[in-house]
Amino acid sequence: MTRASLFLAGTAALAFAVPATAQSMDHSSMPGMTMPAEPKKPAAKPQPAPPPQSEPAPMPEMDHGGMDMKPKDASCAPEHAAMGHCTPEAKSSDNGSSAEMPDMGAMDQGTVAPADPDCPPEHAKMGHCTPKDASMEPMEGMAGMGGASGTDLPPGDAAAPAPPSDWYADRIYPKAEMEHSRHAMMEENGAQKIAFISFNLAEYQARKGHDGFRWDGEAWYGGDINRLTVKSEGEGVFGEGIEGTETQLLYSRAVGPYFNAQAGIRQDLGPGPDRTYATVGFEGLAPYWFEVEGALFLSNKGDLHGRLEGYYDQRITQKLILQPIAELNFALQDVPEIGVGSGLSDVELGLRLRYEIVKEFAPYVGVEWERKVGDTARFTRAAGEDPSSVSLVAGVRVWF
Repeated sequence: MTRASLFLAGTAALAFAVPATAQSMDHSSMPGMTMPAEPKKPAAKPQPAPPPQSEPAPMPEMDHGGMDMKPKDASCAPEHAAMGHCTPEAKSSDNGSSAEMPDMGAMDQGTVAPADPDCPPEHAKMGHCTPKDASMEPMEGMAGMGGASGTDLPPGDAAAPAPPSDWYADRIYPKAEMEHSRHAMMEENGAQKIAFISFNLAEYQARKGHDGFRWDGEAWYGGDINRLTVKSEGEGVFGEGIEGTETQLLYSRAVGPYFNAQAGIRQDLGPGPDRTYATVGFEGLAPYWFEVEGALFLSNKGDLHGRLEGYYDQRITQKLILQPIAELNFALQDVPEIGVGSGLSDVELGLRLRYEIVKEFAPYVGVEWERKVGDTARFTRAAGEDPSSVSLVAGVRVWF
């Protein structure tokens, strides 16, 4: 047993030694075996020696008048102060008491610039505003001497600079033709002339006795400021003709965004004596969208009359509109020739419901009540007529 065990142990040791010897053998000496040479590593280049660093020159000391420029605390870092997010506080090196850092530009002049409460320093540094100080006064003086123009002018209530007169197009095209083109452009963008005709009332009146008709229209020609206006109204009875007409020729001028002043003449025609009146009045759009008119009439016989009327468009829908209307007439004295008494002479109240098929054409139906009062009612009764009347009306409102 002992020899067998020794033999097996020697055989195992020999089996493990042979592969290890084969791995460490040099095969370059064997025939037919050429082993590649091991590549050589490149030699490292020598690094240049760094240049000798010179010591930075010391910063010159600045005399700040005994002020320590270091911030009092770390709440305002230098980078934040540079961006205008905060303002560092300075402290004095003499007595240790903190003081606000003065403006360096003002220190050169020996004075501290006054602070502008409307423009704090932090807002001025970010460009949100410009503080007002004495340095702006020379610029304001230069504006009057022609030193600044256009957007270089300082803020204020000064008159706007004149527009340029050297048109670039005049260098290419004839100046006369360009002037004509510019004039046409101005007219088409606000200075053009417009013609307008409208009939607020054009209706048939069904009333006690004889049915009648009535109209009330206006036409004008001109621009936004100056216009020539013609107004016409009247009424009649079917089978008897026109009872009376009133025509006004007026010069109208805008006196504001919503009102026009008017002056001219008025001519009345009818069965009674004719009258001519000098007229002064107004018309416009009152607050809450009330259309109002008023006028004074001085006749060639010295009679003075007045009138005030107005109406309002109450929209029920975009096309269905209810229009109440009122008219009051006054007289300074009795005029028996035309049947008008002094004071309030007559009152007209109407209510009309119209439907706008289009904006320019709207049929309507309604009711109207008219009442003569005072001495005018007395003159009407003396003529055998009723001073009060109610009419059912149907008509059309048009404009073009």
